[in-house]
Amino acid sequence: MKLSPNWSAMLNKVPEVTIYFWIIKILCTTVGETAADYLNTALNLGLNITSIVMGILLIIALTYQFWTRKYTPWIYWLSVVLISVVGTLITDNLTDNLGISLTVTTAVFGVCLIIVFAIWYRFEKTLSIHSITSTRREAFYWLTILFTFALGTASGDLVAEKFNLGYLTALFIFAGLIALVTAIHYAAKSYLGAEHKHLSRNAVWGFWLAYILTRPLGASIGDYLSQAQGDGGLGLGTTTTSAIFLLAILVTVMYLAISKRDVIQKAEIA
Repeated sequence: MKLSPNWSAMLNKVPEVTIYFWIIKILCTTVGETAADYLNTALNLGLNITSIVMGILLIIALTYQFWTRKYTPWIYWLSVVLISVVGTLITDNLTDNLGISLTVTTAVFGVCLIIVFAIWYRFEKTLSIHSITSTRREAFYWLTILFTFALGTASGDLVAEKFNLGYLTALFIFAGLIALVTAIHYAAKSYLGAEHKHLSRNAVWGFWLAYILTRPLGASIGDYLSQAQGDGGLGLGTTTTSAIFLLAILVTVMYLAISKRDVIQKAEIA
């Protein structure tokens, strides 16, 4: 394994990609949308104060995440929940406070994400989450996660609000895109064969495309459940929606912490 002497090696600190991973990921993205709205409006904290508070909590969580030397479910998923909220708030600040259009923010975050991927691959020669075994790779990983959430928020709002398609339509659009990515991945896997040299790269890009798309999917689910019926939602409110999804995350993470079903047994050599 090629690692810089300045970046210490460690056990893989991210979970295995299983059905549980995708379930919690979508739950987290939904909470990221509804919790940001809850803190901003229901608690009347305002966008600026909410952004500061959640930013501080994220820094604390990521500091502990970087400090640990192995994958710890509760701190990893707490970091994902917080980075989901912060990613939403970044987009909200740009659109609401600075007046930047959703079209521009979507394009900018898309370019930023491509740049991060390019730099990550330039230094590490891999984008696989099965090889997050050094501090530098972990830094690239979390920076990528942040931009996927910001991009997902902007693109989800662009489809649902700017294009005026509605939350439910946006939900089906992004669910359909995820299904398409999944189908292409398994079709390529079947065509290339298990030992084909391009199969691993196909899996990596399939993972990241699905990861990006689950953000607007989760945001659309959250908006559809929480927003008023007059705005195209079910009217459950941000409090109820956030509580339901946070409880679901807690139960699933507790199960994984006990069962160890999502622990990567062997790091990928790269």
